[in-house]
Order: sequence, then structure tokens, then C-alpha cells
Amino acid sequence: MQSFNTPDMIFSVQELITFLSASVTLLPGTVILTGTPPGVGAAKTPPRFLQVGDRMVTTISGIGSLVNTVQKEEV
Repeated sequence: MQSFNTPDMIFSVQELITFLSASVTLLPGTVILTGTPPGVGAAKTPPRFLQVGDRMVTTISGIGSLVNTVQKEEV
């Protein structure tokens, strides 16, 4: 439902790291959350939310893809 590339970000990855590292020590493994790209399901008409069986794929060029499938939570 959403597709986005880092060159389309308002601030570049370099700018984000520069800004954050000015006040916070970034250690190996630090995750920087940058928000969500356009196309969120809650804003669609009708709203669309993840369902059991939906697959989420995150791809980084030159590294690979991470695939997660939505499953029902065991209570």
C-alpha cells in the first residue's frame, strides 16, 4: 500500500544523523525512526488496516528484503 524511497524524504539520511548525533550518542544498532510515507490505511476511503495474512516487505537496495506476515495474536 505504501512505497517510498529515501531520496524523497524531507531531510536526507545524512542530515538526520548529523542533527541527532549533535545531542545524542548513536551506538551501533541504533534505530532511527523517520515516520511513515504517504498512503497510510487509516486515511484511505474506506480505511484499510492490516489483516491476518497480509505481508509487509521492507527492502534496502544492495542489502535485501525483510518480509513479515501478519498473524493473529495468541492471548
